[in-house]
Amino acid sequence: MTTFTKKALLSLSALTLAMSASFGALAESVKSVAVTAIVEHPALDSVRDGVLATLNEAGYEEGKNLKWQYQSAQGNTGTAAQIARKFIGDQPDAIVAIATPSAQAAVAGTKRIPIIFSAVTDPVEGQLTPSWEASGTNVTGVSDVLELGKQMELIKQIVPEAKRVGMVYNPGEANSVAVVTALKKILADYNLTLVEAAAPRSVDVGSAARSLVGKVDVIYTNTDNNVVSAYEALVKVGNDMNIPLIASDTDSVKRGAIAALGVNYMDLGKQTGRIVLRILEGENPGDIKPQTSENIQLFVNLSAAEKQGVTLSQELIDSAAEIIR
Repeated sequence: MTTFTKKALLSLSALTLAMSASFGALAESVKSVAVTAIVEHPALDSVRDGVLATLNEAGYEEGKNLKWQYQSAQGNTGTAAQIARKFIGDQPDAIVAIATPSAQAAVAGTKRIPIIFSAVTDPVEGQLTPSWEASGTNVTGVSDVLELGKQMELIKQIVPEAKRVGMVYNPGEANSVAVVTALKKILADYNLTLVEAAAPRSVDVGSAARSLVGKVDVIYTNTDNNVVSAYEALVKVGNDMNIPLIASDTDSVKRGAIAALGVNYMDLGKQTGRIVLRILEGENPGDIKPQTSENIQLFVNLSAAEKQGVTLSQELIDSAAEIIR
């Protein structure tokens, strides 16, 4: 072998090593975030978009230094488990799980990959974290829990004569069961009683709402994913039968509820994204306490109020962050 050939081989070897090191450094600089949601509807979509917006603002860009995956379970818990297994197999730097069923599926599948839940009403009741303190595990996140007393005060403002509150919900969703349990404890303080209607699937929402006709003075909905994904079916019953609809999901006001005192879900997503950033930068999820929403707003829909036979006070209208006409 000539001296020239030896030098050429050495140069080629050095170039290969340099390229390998360069590609290795590039691979290390790319962060992977996998997002799973139980269903697609405006509130949960806003959470997803808020997370991505926060990552983009911090300099993470898809195709450059961010691998971003998103899948919806389309309301099916079995599909949520499949998505969780797929994402866990991909070994991302973080899994963002939107809504309780998707978070439960992810938490059941891994004790190592960081999981950041969002739009979960009660992570303790949902068995995602042992308490509202830092979990010491791979799980943390942001809750959309609301103070139910203020929700009942809103109902009394809008329908002062109300005695019977109807609630359509999925009895298989831990969030909704927790809300029903909590409501039963406080309703007597507001001279109200609860009438329940089960909607185990999105297609059941309309029939569940119709079962409340003649039995309730107002229908209240929490952030139950089955109900929110099929909210138009509830609105039809409210409009046809003059039953006021009060929601806790502000996006539902745009779709036909009279009012909601609730979370801005884009802001909730951005808040979730800030936790994701902390974890991508090396912080341990188990050291981060679960958070609640930083932004509660009142939305009102004047057209819906008219269709459902309610006159809103000017004081209430003036206090709204957004008015839909």
